[in-house]
Amino acid sequence: MKSIEFVVLENLIHNDEYSRRVIPFLKSDYFHSKQEKVLFESIRDFVLQYNSLPTKEAISINLDKNKSITEDEYKGISDILDSLEKKETLPDQKWLLKETENFCKDKAVYNAIMESIHIIDGKSASKTENAIPHILSDALSVSFDTHIGHDYIEDSDERFEFYHRVEQKVPFDLDFLNTITGGGTTPKTLNIIMAGTGVGKSLFMCHHAASCLSQNLNVLYITCEMAEERIAERIDANLMDITMDDLKDLPKQIYDSKLNTKTAGITGKLIIKEYPTATANANHFRILLDELAMKKKFKPDIIFIDYLNICASARLKSGGNINTYQYVKSIAEELRGLAVEYNVPLWSATQTNRAGFSSTDVSLEDTSESFGLPATADFMIALIATEELDEQNQVLVKQLKNRYNTTVVNRKFILGINRAKMKLYDVKKDQQAGLSQSNQSGTSTLGSGFDGESFDEKFKTSKEKFSEWKV
Repeated sequence: MKSIEFVVLENLIHNDEYSRRVIPFLKSDYFHSKQEKVLFESIRDFVLQYNSLPTKEAISINLDKNKSITEDEYKGISDILDSLEKKETLPDQKWLLKETENFCKDKAVYNAIMESIHIIDGKSASKTENAIPHILSDALSVSFDTHIGHDYIEDSDERFEFYHRVEQKVPFDLDFLNTITGGGTTPKTLNIIMAGTGVGKSLFMCHHAASCLSQNLNVLYITCEMAEERIAERIDANLMDITMDDLKDLPKQIYDSKLNTKTAGITGKLIIKEYPTATANANHFRILLDELAMKKKFKPDIIFIDYLNICASARLKSGGNINTYQYVKSIAEELRGLAVEYNVPLWSATQTNRAGFSSTDVSLEDTSESFGLPATADFMIALIATEELDEQNQVLVKQLKNRYNTTVVNRKFILGINRAKMKLYDVKKDQQAGLSQSNQSGTSTLGSGFDGESFDEKFKTSKEKFSEWKV
């Protein structure tokens, strides 16, 4: 009876369509026999180099040049090669691909388990037990991705469904932020708060984290700046609607009563994890996520990282020939990749540069250290504080980049801020006066492109808009 390894090798050398589809997913480690492993590597290298299937003679010549195999191994490989016969009728392609995918999955899991045992026994010089969850996760995610692009004409039905699909959102408890994002942030996105020191970056993230928890979402808050207890203290103040000073004087009995009242019925969880400044990178966060999944069955719906510039890069080493533009851009790309991998919205923050710190109209060029950050982010807003706004307990919010919506409407708006209670709140529309350049009105026009029509006239209901269209 032929083994699956034999069937795979036989079709790799004689089945052109199969070979091209599976070689990108096959690894030599999946073949545990050295003879089969060397034979696979020889076939794969030939296909990748010459873009065609090798003949048995070509493989034999290549094996003659291989100095890493013994004479007995060479004979064993030659025997396998001779037995790989070309069939007149090829096996069913779907069945063959499915069986090959199962073969790859089984071998990947087996290899991961063996490597984990190797690590546990202390025989690995480069990996610790913290790497085991990631190793197992990679093995379990092995699959053949057969999607090779969107066909504009043939895939029009799928595209139409995409246009009308209700997108998953994590909403805010602030009306203007819901308006500019179309109802909240979506998974697989990097969202950035930019502000000067002390303006309210962490306050914003703590407020939104508390809001998400109240919506029964699982929240992961990673802090590289403040202690875990300091973040929890801010969220306590927000949820309990009590000042930070009063929170410290609160008797234990009243504290427990308030906390139980505010969290009653909440099914979500909030996990806060602290890392030393400038030491943790996306790989550390992956290990944390895997451990939370295994030990607490916790999968976050949203992640906060406070904050991006004091994380480390997993790819680049700080210093040397690496400038801040490359380094911070690398961190931003890695965190966005983390959001994509775990299918969550990810929030972080960045500082303004020296010019932006004293500016009342912050722009993208005021981003500290690297313009590569706004280039990578999906959504970016600035928090701006002035003496006048501070006196009125308000903060100005300015859209800098928005992949959810246009930045033309509601470019700037005011939010109320209670720094003592770590809360943000909506203010009345009449308090948005003076921001006319932001097109706050829902009936504002957007320039000559509208041919003089008002917003309401131009954007009617779907039924009104398309009633005169001929089908």
